[in-house]
Amino acid sequence: MVQGGGAGGVPDVTPGDTWAALRDDPLAALVDVRTDAEWNFVGLPELAELGKGVVLIPWQTYPSMQVNTAFGQHLAKAGLTPQHRIFYICRSGVRSLAAGQAAHAAGFPQACNVAGGFEGPVDAEGHRGTVAGWKAEGLPWRQR
Repeated sequence: MVQGGGAGGVPDVTPGDTWAALRDDPLAALVDVRTDAEWNFVGLPELAELGKGVVLIPWQTYPSMQVNTAFGQHLAKAGLTPQHRIFYICRSGVRSLAAGQAAHAAGFPQACNVAGGFEGPVDAEGHRGTVAGWKAEGLPWRQR
């Protein structure tokens, strides 16, 4: 289901609906825009049962957190085209929205933001992964 909150032509899509699109659409792809540190220490969505892999392209470079000015070029280098329906995911859905907007402007019109991201917001105890997002919805993931 598409949710509100997306901007710049980039709708928010629930993690569950993202999974369904990745399963059902051969031209659907998941791009994780988090940093190397997050991929290594927090984990990654696991798409093996769908016969796909996650495309890893950071939106910002750790530790400076400078925006990746070659983001659109990296999408093309990864084999993605304007025909692909690309879902962008980060920790909570903020960076992925910015990345999706940049990709949309760079000629990748089928950009979607994964609402809640991989871990979602913090819960009452200050922990992520329990309120919303990929992990909270119980979708497959793995440690790197």
